[in-house]
Amino acid sequence: MDKAKRKAIIAGNWKMNKTPKEAKELLSAMAPLVADADCEVIACVPYVDLATAIEATAGTNIKIGAENCHWAESGAFTGEISTGMLKEIGVEYVVLGHSERRQYFGETDETVNKRTKAALAAGLKPIVCVGELLWERECNITEEVIARQIKLDLWDVTEDELKNVVIAYEPVWAIGTGKTATADQAEEVCAFIRAQLAKLYNQDAADAVTIQYGGSMNDGNADELLSKTNVDGGLIGGASLVAEKFAAIVKAASK
Repeated sequence: MDKAKRKAIIAGNWKMNKTPKEAKELLSAMAPLVADADCEVIACVPYVDLATAIEATAGTNIKIGAENCHWAESGAFTGEISTGMLKEIGVEYVVLGHSERRQYFGETDETVNKRTKAALAAGLKPIVCVGELLWERECNITEEVIARQIKLDLWDVTEDELKNVVIAYEPVWAIGTGKTATADQAEEVCAFIRAQLAKLYNQDAADAVTIQYGGSMNDGNADELLSKTNVDGGLIGGASLVAEKFAAIVKAASK
């Protein structure tokens, strides 16, 4: 991390876990454990938990994010949620382009871009996920895959808008598998992402962007991963569902 240039952010991605009652219990347990954090702390929760989560974290340093949003302001999109709906209830962040959305629900770089633009227009801060499949890494095309995603997902995003964008590098082969990229692998790709941002914008703009690592970061490996210059935090899956484990990662990012 380089806190002199950019914000360190630890964001929990709860995925399809926790009822509203369970969400309140988890956040109530988590809040005192992360109260002194020297980094941004976010919980990205299922839609039905959002109102409860915002209420439960009032007066704390925990920000609340959604796990997706639609690009249209309203309309015939059954089952979808608009940016305006999220903004009105107090949501600040939104995860976009997560590999599970791409894998199971047909998300493409084009739709990630549309959602990103809509989120920014509504005043939300998108956490845009990029990452390669195991096959793509084995074929030695990680950089080509990442470069394409960065360029397409951020198409027509202005330099001023980029200030509110967080990038999460999540190697798909390391999500929910227990496998983790080594700290050097994570640093290599996060540095490459920053280099791509410098090409698309400029070095100062790239240096200001928070780039998280999001592949099975946990309380056991967070220190090493976060010691790297270009790893500015984590998008945390399973470990975000246990208050003590999540707090340990926040502590690592607060050093």
